[in-house]
Amino acid sequence: MDILMREDYEVVIGLEVHAELSTKTKIYCNCTTQFGADPNTHCCPICTGMPGTLPVLNEKVVEYAIKMGLATNCEIAKFSKQDRKNYFYPDLPKAYQVSQYDLPLCEHGYIDIVSDIENKKRIGITRIHIEEDAGKLIHDAFTGDTLVDMNRCAVPLIEIVSEPDIRSAKEAVNYMQTLKSILEYLEICDCKMQEGSLRCDVNLSVRKKGSTEFGTRTETKNLNSFKAIERAIEFETNRQIEEIENGGTIIQETRRFDDAKGIGYAMRSKEDAHDYRYFPEPDLAPIVMSEEYIQNLRDNLPEMPHIKKDRYIKDYELSEYDADQLTASKYTANFFEKATAFCNNPKTVANWIMSDFAKMLNESEIEIQESKVTEENLASLIKLIDSGKISSAIAKKVFSEMFNTGEDANKIVEQKGLIQISDEGAIKEIVSKVIEANPKSVSDYHAGKDKALGFLVGQIMKETKGKANPQIVNKLLIELLNS
Repeated sequence: MDILMREDYEVVIGLEVHAELSTKTKIYCNCTTQFGADPNTHCCPICTGMPGTLPVLNEKVVEYAIKMGLATNCEIAKFSKQDRKNYFYPDLPKAYQVSQYDLPLCEHGYIDIVSDIENKKRIGITRIHIEEDAGKLIHDAFTGDTLVDMNRCAVPLIEIVSEPDIRSAKEAVNYMQTLKSILEYLEICDCKMQEGSLRCDVNLSVRKKGSTEFGTRTETKNLNSFKAIERAIEFETNRQIEEIENGGTIIQETRRFDDAKGIGYAMRSKEDAHDYRYFPEPDLAPIVMSEEYIQNLRDNLPEMPHIKKDRYIKDYELSEYDADQLTASKYTANFFEKATAFCNNPKTVANWIMSDFAKMLNESEIEIQESKVTEENLASLIKLIDSGKISSAIAKKVFSEMFNTGEDANKIVEQKGLIQISDEGAIKEIVSKVIEANPKSVSDYHAGKDKALGFLVGQIMKETKGKANPQIVNKLLIELLNS
């Protein structure tokens, strides 16, 4: 059943987003948080929950959580505590997770996103709390065995819980993208979704439009790409509508989504809070903060994406769309500002970043900060275009070489002999030669066939290997054809 055809139903979505914090050490011990080590080499008796060990809270974790709370308009608790969340799973060696239950660090916040229906929509944030991550299960497809890697145990997390204000897959993705952008600007999470450092659980129910009561919700766990979030929501929405239309009942359960197959499946019945038997963590003191400490963090927050966007529109005279695209990622915004400082041509820098550069980054599956192209190199390329030394067509070829090799634009142009021909006398000789060699196209041009002019320009550019100045070519060609 296609959800787009079921206009009588409404989907209600809330997201629980888990962000691994970029601290050097774990939340309760001195083990490193570095990703990618050999299994079970970044763990100790504390983070694996051995009897007799005592945790000590990493102050940086609290600081980072409060920064996120301030950036998302939350109220910050001056007094909070940590709690034991009890459940049994192979990757949780001590059979409980230290989290926060009734007194989280941050509550009652919001962010604004771009919505399907309206330009902006406010999504409420119920709470942001700190907790420790669990280990990782590794399933061997060949032997059928399951192994446990404890390196991720006690890596610090913040969980960002939204209100059920989201009404479509697109809104959910926009909400996630906005959170990702804020986390990057604050520099508290590397947001590498492919490594699991930013992931979310989707709580979803459907109801008939006009109803004020929520339907029975399901929770789809551990989605770590925007595409997976979108597809999982669409699948689960369709599944629930079909179940209801066929006279079935939605069961409150925890589910998984197989991104490769595009289907979801049930894992277990969904727990409620009382099932976890929360109680205050006896080995950790309450977290008490002064107003001065909170205010100091507030005063030192970096420029946030929405503020930067407004500045780009005002200072660089960019369109709202361009400013929005450039500020979505901190790394893209930094690249844009540095390149603009080198060449003083913000609109052209923006165009390159959002067109050719973005296309090559997507094809290579890398981020802008991982590219071989530097801000100064892109600015050098733009200066070559602005000075008339190379054409836009040649610039695309030069940029491709820059992207693949990291070479300087000036060096590539010099080595490959790509300097634009702007000598009118030299170009005029080639134009005359092309006109003489193509009498039919000349006749077509005089007969009013516009394509003929384009063909002749193409032949001239072919003769000059694309190096002739296009403006001069067009001017001289029209002059000679009409003489």
